[in-house]
This record gives sequence, C-alpha cells and structure tokens, in this order.
Amino acid sequence: MSDRAQFCCKLLSIHNSQCNLYYSGWLCGFRKIQSALFCHIFSAFVVIIYSNSTIVWLIWIQKNLHEPMYIFIAALLFNSILFSSALYPKILVDILSEKQVVTFSTCLFQWYILYAIGGAEFWLLMFMALDRYLAICKPLQYPTIMTKSRVNVLLTVAWTVPGFQMAVLVSAASQRKFCNFISRGIICNSTTHKLHCFPSAALKSWGLFILVNSVFIPVIFNCFTYIHIFITANRRGLEVRKKAMSTCLPHLIVLFNYFCLSAFDVLLARFEGEFPQLGRFIMSVQFILYHPLFNPFIYGLKMNKISTHLQRILSCQTR
Repeated sequence: MSDRAQFCCKLLSIHNSQCNLYYSGWLCGFRKIQSALFCHIFSAFVVIIYSNSTIVWLIWIQKNLHEPMYIFIAALLFNSILFSSALYPKILVDILSEKQVVTFSTCLFQWYILYAIGGAEFWLLMFMALDRYLAICKPLQYPTIMTKSRVNVLLTVAWTVPGFQMAVLVSAASQRKFCNFISRGIICNSTTHKLHCFPSAALKSWGLFILVNSVFIPVIFNCFTYIHIFITANRRGLEVRKKAMSTCLPHLIVLFNYFCLSAFDVLLARFEGEFPQLGRFIMSVQFILYHPLFNPFIYGLKMNKISTHLQRILSCQTR
C-alpha cells in the first residue's frame, strides 16, 4: 500500500480491513542470505511439527501413557503444533517477499493465536502442577480426584477461557481505526494497539485483566504448588523426593523458560521508548523458534516413560 493509499485510509475513515500493515523491515541485512534463512526457518518448522507430533502420537497410542500427567504433556505439545502451524507459513512467505505486508485480518488472527495459545500454555502448566501436587501429596485420593472426566474438563477450561478472553480483546480492537501502518517485529502481537489513532483505557484494562488471569495467577499458583510439593517430598524420604524431582523438574524448566520469554513480550508492549530492532528480532525469534523446539526435547529426554518408548521406536527404525 502506498503512502497515498495510507493517507486515504485515514482521511476517509475506511474500515481497517481494507488497509494493509507493513512490518518494519525486519529482514533488512538478511537479503543476501535470503535462501539460507528460508531453509533454516523451514527446517526448524519441520522439526517442530515432527518432534511435537511424535510425542503426541506416542502418548495417544501407548496405553500406559494414558495418565493425566502425560495427557497434559500431549496437550502442551499440541499447543506448539497449533502455534507454529498458524505463524510459520506467513513468516516463510515474508522471507521470500520483497515487502513484508500483512492484511488487517491476518494481523488480528496472529494476535489472537499468539495470546490465546500463550494463555492456554500457562493454564495447562498450572493444571499440571495441580496434578503433580495431588499425585505426590495426596496419593490415596489421587485416582478418585483426577478422573478422566475431570481431566477433560480441565483441558476444556485451559483452551476456552484464554481463547474467549482474547476473542473479546481482538474483537474490540478490530473496531478501532489505525493512524500508523508500520508494525514492528515479525508478527503482530500486543504492540498492535500502539497503531491505533487514540489509546483506549477500556482495551488496556481488559488487556491487564488477561495478563493477570492468564499469566500471573498461573505462575503464582505454580510457584506455591511446587514449593509445597518439594517440602512434602523432603519430609517423606529419599524415594518420594526422587519421584518429585523426576516428574516436576521438566515442568519447572518449561515454566521458567516460557515465563522469561513472555515477560519480554509484556515489557515490550509497555515500553514507551524505541526498543533496538536487533533485540526485538532476536527475542521474537526466540519466542517462535526456541520454545516450540524446547518442549518436546525436554519431555522426550527427561520423562522416563516417554524416553523409553522413543528409544524403542528409534532402535526399531535403525534395524
């Protein structure tokens, strides 16, 4: 879209859906290695889909993995598949394009997917902490509390609540006019609200509510739950302590990793000054590349039952 077209969009108050947004040249400096960059990003996309899908498929077919803990792990990895499948194709197209342009509807879709799935990730980690607390601290009541129906309810809540919250935010934001058509970063995220002509106190308040409900509450719940788990396990002896460490440590590593990446995004949305373009690019790549690759390797290597099944599959393939 030319400057004249952008001016017309603003002057005539044409609906946002008829205007395109430009990414702020995030490929500058990479044009000489465009093909290599495309190959690397595409290879990462394939590895993400393959590694996450393999463990999800493994949990699906192995009956001894049909336990709440492994079902929650499968849901977490399925999140990564949805996240990558929704964002990577557009990024790959941008790498091959002369100009990085995104339609308004696609930008809203990216924004929605990023935070709906991100919120679901924190909620799933919270329910995984609850599952480990019941299994380690209340082992006798665990089978009657964490039934299949309750697990299904928790999964439904983890996906629908953040999704509904983001649907309200994105729907309200879609009705507001843009005065700026340059989106910084490589995907549309919470900084999109800075493109609006006038800031909205209602949108900021709802966004803050989502932040507290989808990030801070799950993280605080996780911290208190795991502290209680380790205190209880330490009192019950070496065997219980080993079980707690082997099953809880991967969850804690994933939680810490994801919280750090999410904290950058939250700070970026509220950072009034100009954040360095290189730093913005590096952290954005970390968020869309590192985390979806990180989860399957952590759970595949650290969870004994999953690791054992993977080794059997690999040994069968090499024969």
